[in-house]
Amino acid sequence: MDIQRIVILLGLAVTSYLLILAWNDDYGSNIDPLEPTVIDETSNLSIPMDDLPEAVVSDDIPDVIPEAEVDAIRTDMPRKLSARHNILVRTDVLDITIDLQGGDIVRVALPSYPVALDTPNVPFLLVDPKNSYAAQSGLIGPDGLDKSGKRPLYTTTQSHYELDGNEQLKVDLNYRTEAGVYITKQFLFKQGDYLVEVKYLVENQSDTDLQVSFFSQIKRDGQEPKNVDSNSMGLQPFIGGAVRSHDELYKKLSFDDIADENYKAKITGGYVALVQHYFVSAWIPSRETEVSYQVRKLANQDIYLFGFTTPMVTIPMNKTEQIGAHYYVGPKDQYRLEQIAEGLNLTVDYGFLWWLAQPLFYLLTLIHGVFNNWGVAIILLTVIVKTLLFPLSAASFKSMAKMRKLQPEMVRLKERYGDDKQQFSQAMMELYKKEGANPLGGCFPILLQMPVFLALYWTLMESVELRQAPFALWIDDLSVMDPYFVLPILMGISMYLTQMLQPEPPDPVQAKVFKMMPIMFTFFFLWFPSGLVLYWLVNNILSIMQQWFVTRQIEKGS
Repeated sequence: MDIQRIVILLGLAVTSYLLILAWNDDYGSNIDPLEPTVIDETSNLSIPMDDLPEAVVSDDIPDVIPEAEVDAIRTDMPRKLSARHNILVRTDVLDITIDLQGGDIVRVALPSYPVALDTPNVPFLLVDPKNSYAAQSGLIGPDGLDKSGKRPLYTTTQSHYELDGNEQLKVDLNYRTEAGVYITKQFLFKQGDYLVEVKYLVENQSDTDLQVSFFSQIKRDGQEPKNVDSNSMGLQPFIGGAVRSHDELYKKLSFDDIADENYKAKITGGYVALVQHYFVSAWIPSRETEVSYQVRKLANQDIYLFGFTTPMVTIPMNKTEQIGAHYYVGPKDQYRLEQIAEGLNLTVDYGFLWWLAQPLFYLLTLIHGVFNNWGVAIILLTVIVKTLLFPLSAASFKSMAKMRKLQPEMVRLKERYGDDKQQFSQAMMELYKKEGANPLGGCFPILLQMPVFLALYWTLMESVELRQAPFALWIDDLSVMDPYFVLPILMGISMYLTQMLQPEPPDPVQAKVFKMMPIMFTFFFLWFPSGLVLYWLVNNILSIMQQWFVTRQIEKGS
């Protein structure tokens, strides 16, 4: 029995299994074409036909609402909002629709990220009303505008706002109560930034003190995104929540977890986010404020809420106070997310090998900064990693070379002892001892390299920088499969050549399995992102070169 071959085979099988599990958990798509839009003549806005959001229903408002007000909420809330309630805000990186009924962000498109390469003018729709997706915020408590779920209807001076080359843009939504309280819900946008400041300016001109609390939450159904990148395997992307907990900087909450049990915690600072492949939206409170987080599923509805409430604030008569939070909606830029909130950068989920994947990503971006091509960066990163791991590879190749040299003698032993496996094994071990060969010497160095491959897998798959990134010739997107299967076929050939340099196992069953492996891996890699296949192809080519070099050195010395 060839122990070396068995261990390597098991290692490759485990690696393949982990890759398939990771991909199944995190990636895939179900792309739907964007529906045609109609122009609303009253507001001069371009609004998709199905994008009119549902109004907030009773259970949407956080739990501080008195139970006696629930019936009023159900009867008073309209189910659909007219297009005249929507205003459009455009910056250089965001196209946002705000509903004046409550002042919620109900639609966000990202102009810098087209939904597909062949539709460069169609931006990716992250906050999609078709998924009941919205970023909601309001004032609750004894004197809050939203305490009964009957959202206030704000007014604005215009229906269309644009940054238009300025450094920042303020959008004010105004409301006045009968008691003389002037409220401005203000959105602050900055050039080139996906972080939006949302705050309430409350001027109390009434004859009593006010008590209010700020709430913010992300509302979404549990279905797949309607418009995401596609691949032929139809694998499902991971969509779910993420929070900063007491014990963890990054705690994932799947929809199934939330349906089984609500999440509640009181934490100073932190964040609450909804993550998906490449993109994230998140509410972030002040780092100095202790807030109450709550993640829950609405009863008998496929609606999930991810949010927090701040402590109660008292606003004396004739005083003005402000209260609010920040809302991030955009790509998973881990360096920007790290600046916004501690742990938010971990929404770029590199799995349990994050400590290895993050330096690999840093090196990848460093190389890209020089060559401005992610494909070239992947190739050079592979060369660097392979060079650093050469001592381990050399030990493996030396062991394989010795085993290959002993191959004729092992064949003779097989013929001599026939079906007597015990005698054959004893004679084979004596031969190994005599020649100084170790059957396990070639497998452990290879197994030690597998975490590096897995870390690179997550690095290449989770980094939004590689989304729709071109390489060369027909490879115009490293994050999707090779349309002509050239890279997977070349990878299969390189894997076959790698096996040709290795000793053939004496066991005929093992020999047949190993001969099938290049075909099996080629089949799997047909649908893998071309960036990952490029890495494996270059890795195999370098392995062939290294193994040829080591084998030649051993043969010269013998």
